[in-house]
Amino acid sequence: MLPIKALLLSSIVLLTMASGCTTTGGVALRPDGTPGPQECPEEAKTVMRALKLRVGDSAWVDLDANQLDARQITLYDGPIESILSENLGTLESTTRLYGQVWTSGAQVVIRYYEVHPPDSEKFPICAVARLSRDQMRKRPESKPGMAILDGSTAAAYIVDAFR
Repeated sequence: MLPIKALLLSSIVLLTMASGCTTTGGVALRPDGTPGPQECPEEAKTVMRALKLRVGDSAWVDLDANQLDARQITLYDGPIESILSENLGTLESTTRLYGQVWTSGAQVVIRYYEVHPPDSEKFPICAVARLSRDQMRKRPESKPGMAILDGSTAAAYIVDAFR
């Protein structure tokens, strides 16, 4: 017999396949190049409810799967793959988070649009990477289109809209 988690994830796969795919296109940019407000798609909200992920839930992530445990990392504008380093609701550690990075402002903005749990399919979600005390602030030597950050981890927070 399949465990409850496998049945839940299977149901979510069917639901998301029927409802379509989440995309990152069409994000309006502010004058400083950072992304403007963006709604969380209904499909992602449905999946997050099914996964028992509530707004404000958070877990630590390694920001870039290719730069684990680095003292400084370099992020570029565009897609990013992060890794949960602890469980987030029903999502276990080692789950991959896929999203988008913007480096134009004083601080890096990372929005996550999908998760890929181990031994499962990808699901749409809405989450952001955050650190307090300006720790997502770019180092002064960062060049346009990229950001150098001190540290390689942040917290991924579940959101119901991007602001």
